[in-house]
Amino acid sequence: MASFPVTTTPKPHTSPHFQPRKSSNFASTRLAKLQENDNNRQSLYKSYFHRISSLCKDGQLQEPVHLLSEMEFDDFQIGPEIYGEILQGCVYERALRTGQQIHARILKNGDFFAKNEYIETKLVVFYAKCDVLEVAVRLFRKLCVRNVFSWAAIVGLQCRMGFSEEALLGFIEMQENGVFPDNFVLPNVLKACGSLQLIDYGKGVHGYILKMGFGACVFVSSSLVDMYGKCGVLEDARKVFDGMLEKNVVAWNSMIVGYVQNGFNQEAIDVFYDMRVKGIEPTRVTVASFLSASANLDALMEGKQGHAIAILSNLDLDNILGSSIINFYSKVGLIEDAELVFSRMHEKDVVTWNLLISSYVQHQRIDKALDMCHLMRSENLRFDSVTLSSIVSASAVTGNIKLGKEGHCYCIRRNLDLDVVVATSIIDMYAKCERIDDAAKVFNSTTERDLVLWNTLLAAYAHLGLSDEALKLFYQMQLDSVPLNVMSWNSVILGFLRNGQINEAKDMFSQMQSLGFQPNLISWTTLISGLAQNGFGYEAILFFLQMQEAGIQPSISSITCVLLACTDIPSLWYGRAIHGFITRHEFRLSVPIATSLVDMYAKCGSIQEAKKVFHMMSSKELPIYNAMISAYALHGQAVEALALFKHLRKEGIEPDSITFTSILSACSHAGLMNEGLNLFADMVSKHNMNPSMEHYGCVVSLLSRCGNLNEALRLILTTPFQPDAHILGSLLTACREQHEIELGEFLSQHLFKMEPSNSGNYVALSNAYAAAGRWIEMSNTRDLMKVRGLRKNPGCSWIQTSVELNVFVSGDGSHPKTEEIYAMLGVLLSEMRFMGYVPMASNAEILCS
Repeated sequence: MASFPVTTTPKPHTSPHFQPRKSSNFASTRLAKLQENDNNRQSLYKSYFHRISSLCKDGQLQEPVHLLSEMEFDDFQIGPEIYGEILQGCVYERALRTGQQIHARILKNGDFFAKNEYIETKLVVFYAKCDVLEVAVRLFRKLCVRNVFSWAAIVGLQCRMGFSEEALLGFIEMQENGVFPDNFVLPNVLKACGSLQLIDYGKGVHGYILKMGFGACVFVSSSLVDMYGKCGVLEDARKVFDGMLEKNVVAWNSMIVGYVQNGFNQEAIDVFYDMRVKGIEPTRVTVASFLSASANLDALMEGKQGHAIAILSNLDLDNILGSSIINFYSKVGLIEDAELVFSRMHEKDVVTWNLLISSYVQHQRIDKALDMCHLMRSENLRFDSVTLSSIVSASAVTGNIKLGKEGHCYCIRRNLDLDVVVATSIIDMYAKCERIDDAAKVFNSTTERDLVLWNTLLAAYAHLGLSDEALKLFYQMQLDSVPLNVMSWNSVILGFLRNGQINEAKDMFSQMQSLGFQPNLISWTTLISGLAQNGFGYEAILFFLQMQEAGIQPSISSITCVLLACTDIPSLWYGRAIHGFITRHEFRLSVPIATSLVDMYAKCGSIQEAKKVFHMMSSKELPIYNAMISAYALHGQAVEALALFKHLRKEGIEPDSITFTSILSACSHAGLMNEGLNLFADMVSKHNMNPSMEHYGCVVSLLSRCGNLNEALRLILTTPFQPDAHILGSLLTACREQHEIELGEFLSQHLFKMEPSNSGNYVALSNAYAAAGRWIEMSNTRDLMKVRGLRKNPGCSWIQTSVELNVFVSGDGSHPKTEEIYAMLGVLLSEMRFMGYVPMASNAEILCS
């Protein structure tokens, strides 16, 4: 072991016959040498101290430990400051083992050091910073004097470990003991308030901060912004932020994160831009939050800019930043870019793998998700509850019950089936695979049930329209003292709507409000959508207006639902009003909104306005093409529909089954048999699609309208599906035109069995008999209708003038202006005859009407 040389005075040689002469200078010389040696040792001690301090600050801990050993070997009396410096170095490096060795040396040297206030405090700080909770708390409780530094260490530790309540109790206790919190304690106290959502307590701490003069501290102010953000009080967070004279990157991050966590994504992006203007360099937290906001807004360009800023700022592509970038690209649908970022990450934890697997599942790339699971295992990473939830969700998306059961079995073998997150995914999987009994079994076997688990089974019953089971479970939650939330009510309302129980759904919605549960956006959207889908279009529109009066800003989903209601009525006036609302509130003309507008305008009779909306879309995707092709088909503009279909193919967009249903329908209405048959053949041969019942129905209708009844019947007999009433009905209608009475009778017998209460089938056969002049058979068919209690549904038409809807039913004279209307109709008929127009209805049709 190396050591510094220490000079000693050698003893002179003496003889028994020689007696030295006493000198008066001997004592003074000896004292001077002793003082010199003492000064040298003090200088050497200081040199040791400075060297140890410097090495510790540089993170080189082994050499200071060696120097400490040298000092002990040379009989230096080690002071508390030496141990304190090394312990502080261990704090910097989180060097637990080295710090424990120093602690052992301190104990070995006795109570003089072990009971020293400075050393005791340093030990508490060391163990606290190394997150050794049990030891830190034990040492803290043994302290003779608990100063502000030891309190700061222990409160900070409790916050980091998630013991927020204990941290706040410590904050109270230290004040009771006469220790005033400083700017190191207060940020942790505010963090605890944010974690527990204790906004009133947090405001009290804010008052203490202002009273004690800590408001100007940037660290304390940043923590205030963070606390208000976590508690959802963004106005106060912004006030504190704007009032800060000095803002560091932590303050900017706190404001951005607060906005993102509370759904104010555009505001978060605005703050990020302000931060860039001020020249503040972003951190990984900044960019990660900005990317989250961009992903939530589907803001592709902004997110790409965030990625570029991360690269230009030389930010390491660690797990936090890499996961944020992957999450952004996944949410905006750029899975290939997400894969590229994933491949460039040097270190990937389970969270990163789970994120990409989940992205594959959400975009229904199930094969890739499963391949990634296999690759993850090959990297010796074990599946956790999130991984298994994604695998089970994959089986739910595809309806692959076999894969779902395999995932369930794996969970059981790994004892993960008891995890509430995994159990929730398994219940959801069985429900979406329509194995609701199995879902209920998993629910009943789960011992620890949280609100999410209850709501998952409740939502499963609701989506399947099992309103009775949903209501029973809803009441069971209350009996078991499970706290209901808005999602619970939403599920019950959805269950009623799916089952067509409109009054019950509205009653539940009112009851929810009367009990103090404020309907959220999902509540309103669920009700509006359910009313529209059940034919209550006007009520859906009224609830849309009430939603805005309640201060709820409509979403894209709620707007598409109310447009569906306008289509169902149909009401062009209301549809235009909703379009105006979209424009005034600066909603981006996204694909769902544009598609709904095109569909609404087409079905409300305004093909020109449908075309305007279509051409307003600079970047067109398949759904908007499908809506426009369907619009052309509805208005009999087959040539335009075919031209748009060709343009779609030219743009490199692959058509789907909906595209072919619309284009075949257009060909059917226009009688373009060759074009329609060629498209049907291309669908199978070029696009590798298996035709559905709807596609076969369109082709049967096409052949029937063109008079090829034998080909239509042959196609029906060769389809892999059992023909439904719609297909047989279209063929029966054509039998009247072609006077194929025998075929019509054959088809009618099947239709009477399939739809015994549908009067339209009897009327179609009756019309066929009348067209062929077989009046006896026609009369018998009408008599059969009477015997079975069936009546022909009268024809109905309507027109909307301003907000008033005028409905006209065949043979009805209840309209207040009936006489004026019929008088005008008579004038129009006279003018038609004068101009040479002849009514298309035959005598047979008039007799049968």
